[in-house]
Amino acid sequence: MSGSIGAQSFVYNAFPVRVVFGTGSVARLPEELDRLGAKRALILSTPGRSASAKKVAASLGARVAGFFDRAQMHTPLEVAEDARRVAKELGADACVTVGGGSTIGLGKAIALTSSLPVLAVPTTYSGSEMTPIYGLLEGGMKRTGRDARVLPKTVIYDPELLLGLPAANSAASGMNAMAHCVEALYAHDGNPITSMLAEEGIRALAKSLPEVVRNPDNLEARGDSLYGAWLAGVSLASAGMALHHKLCHTLGGSFGLPHAETHAIVLPHAARYNRDAAREAMQRTASALGVDDAPTGLYDLELRLGLKLALKDLGLKESDLDRAAKLATESPYPNPAPLGYAGIRAVLEAAFHGRRPL
Repeated sequence: MSGSIGAQSFVYNAFPVRVVFGTGSVARLPEELDRLGAKRALILSTPGRSASAKKVAASLGARVAGFFDRAQMHTPLEVAEDARRVAKELGADACVTVGGGSTIGLGKAIALTSSLPVLAVPTTYSGSEMTPIYGLLEGGMKRTGRDARVLPKTVIYDPELLLGLPAANSAASGMNAMAHCVEALYAHDGNPITSMLAEEGIRALAKSLPEVVRNPDNLEARGDSLYGAWLAGVSLASAGMALHHKLCHTLGGSFGLPHAETHAIVLPHAARYNRDAAREAMQRTASALGVDDAPTGLYDLELRLGLKLALKDLGLKESDLDRAAKLATESPYPNPAPLGYAGIRAVLEAAFHGRRPL
């Protein structure tokens, strides 16, 4: 986007999500459910977050219809259908998600077929809570879509809930959020408002994540990174996805790679692929990072955060690269630089080995 918007044409959709932000704000969960008119809430979590979810829901007392703690990464269809069945059998009139993208994704899957309102309590930096985007894993393929029914009605952002998130998970989740911002800056349907929010999100995350890794108990840094993740979610909701997200959806859905770590590894290489075709977006990214070159700046930030930098370290095999490139180019997302098998194969190979973008 250029500095002047007078001659530009664009569309901006503002999504109706109520945001409650601040330390200790999870205490407002009962009154926020009151605002939704909910009497029987189904509490969702992953198995590892089950105890935390029960602690968060303790203030609801008898208004808890039940717990479903089997959320999984990428939301397998069979898990979604099981959760939908439980919600119906319990007579739930709302879902409360306590967790990251996997749990929020399960809440969205329930809302997609039932229109139950979702109240999200994020405990990572995924940003999914601010989007009408859902994904379901079926037959080894991840299918994504947009539907207003899955957008959470209310999001409670409480930095205290992230104090227990390990440094490595925080770094990967934060870079996943940053990827939403970077792609929003060069999205085919971007607009000045989204670009402004995305640039601020990159700036907030780049400043706070190193401190979160150094001192995971720094509540101020946790709040700043959560603020950046919020902006990342808004950016993702308001603009389309491109090469980066297509590659990550392919690697996660078809090869079982972990979501946040995959986003972190792919991001510098997708940015390098689009650098010359999206010069202003890359300049704004570099400015927010405080560096001269966006792709290398992203890579170097991840190096400082102690993240894994190679897809081979996540379990991908070199023999998988041909199939991954083929899958990613069969139904590509709109992208600034033209997409072809050879180019995508080269991006995947660089990410596989963890090479620093040139």
